[in-house]
Amino acid sequence: MPESTTHLNESSVLQKLKKDQPWLWLNPDLGSTPDARLSMADIHDAESRLQRFAPLLQTLFPELIASKGLIESELLAAPSMAKYLAKDATPLLGQLWIKADHDLPVAGSIKARGGIYEVLHFAEALALKNGLLKNTEDDYRKLAQEDARDLFQQYTLSVGSTGNLGLSIGLISAALGFQACVHMSVEAKQWKKDRLRNNGVTVVEHSNDYSNAVAAGRIAAEQDDYAYFVDDENSEHLFLGYSVAALRLKNQLQEKNITVNAEHPLFVYIPCGVGGAPGGITFGLKQVFGDAVHCFFAEPTQAPCMLLGMATEFKNDLSVYDADLSINTEADGLAVGQASQLVGEIMKPLLSGVFTVEDGQLFRDLYQLKESEGLKIEPSASAGFSGPRQLCQTDEGQSYLKGKDLTEKMDQATHLVWTTGGCFVPEDEYQGFYDRGESL
Repeated sequence: MPESTTHLNESSVLQKLKKDQPWLWLNPDLGSTPDARLSMADIHDAESRLQRFAPLLQTLFPELIASKGLIESELLAAPSMAKYLAKDATPLLGQLWIKADHDLPVAGSIKARGGIYEVLHFAEALALKNGLLKNTEDDYRKLAQEDARDLFQQYTLSVGSTGNLGLSIGLISAALGFQACVHMSVEAKQWKKDRLRNNGVTVVEHSNDYSNAVAAGRIAAEQDDYAYFVDDENSEHLFLGYSVAALRLKNQLQEKNITVNAEHPLFVYIPCGVGGAPGGITFGLKQVFGDAVHCFFAEPTQAPCMLLGMATEFKNDLSVYDADLSINTEADGLAVGQASQLVGEIMKPLLSGVFTVEDGQLFRDLYQLKESEGLKIEPSASAGFSGPRQLCQTDEGQSYLKGKDLTEKMDQATHLVWTTGGCFVPEDEYQGFYDRGESL
């Protein structure tokens, strides 16, 4: 059996990561006994809650009127980008599609799913407890009225973030009338801090990394009886908010006449930071499509925290610093030293693998996506485009396809890259990304 499909020892994993080079790690526990703590019923419950809030969201955010209060992105064909990728992944068999979460309304990133959902979950519980809503059949637009805002403003919602989750939590909290506090790690971009402050959100800047910012936010919240901390590392609410995307995607694929089954495999490539967003989506997709979907996470070579955690089974509390890495990446949304063990445990039987990407490739793909499809994303959101390369070009990728009896089915495959953020990036900042990609 190839090394990539067996458990590697801790030393081997660290030595491999120290090379700071692209690597596709295949999950040897794929297909093992499922984690039983969550189910499809939980996903449907989350979807129902979002539907209940849809009228209120239209009131708070007029840009959601057209979608009837749903925060959703388009599924886009990407034939020109597919031709570009085929130069590296020879050949790229099947079709390439993009799940355009870089263009999600309100927060402009994938975090608009889980982050907004968790705040709505908290607001609903608070409103029901205090009689602002009679029951879950009530008109949720009541929560935009003054008595609701008087209640909500007594509470502070806080979160630790590298940027996008903070935007999501801060914007929806402020819109509902909550106080909001975002602990931003050193990797966070200045424009994200500025946007939050311009919307009345308190931003606490930290001179250290994401894990420390989360820890500081958690400690501060524990000292305040009227504080609610959105725990990116341990929250099942966040996780389930992301999982609803699978139900939406199923409908979009059907509308595009895209078949997903054993003979028509679906490969999904999702950028990964601490793990909640890609984990929730993968959980949902596996519930919906079972073995017909193959999910891979994408991480920077400088911050492969989920790969490290899963490959070492989260033993010895390792971080990427143990691999002599410094999280020196422009992919701020993925700049995380330690992954969520909760997510890793749920992913153990579900995730096909994790691959790493060098920063230079992030910028080359960002540039090419604008040139080929006219789409503008941030660097972390381009990580997924290396998925087809890793799957079709590497020994590990070929081993996976052969082992899953997929080699002869690839011409009927669908490759789906999840672009996770970028539409609110200031033009001058994006131009710098574009110019860097063009020069490489």
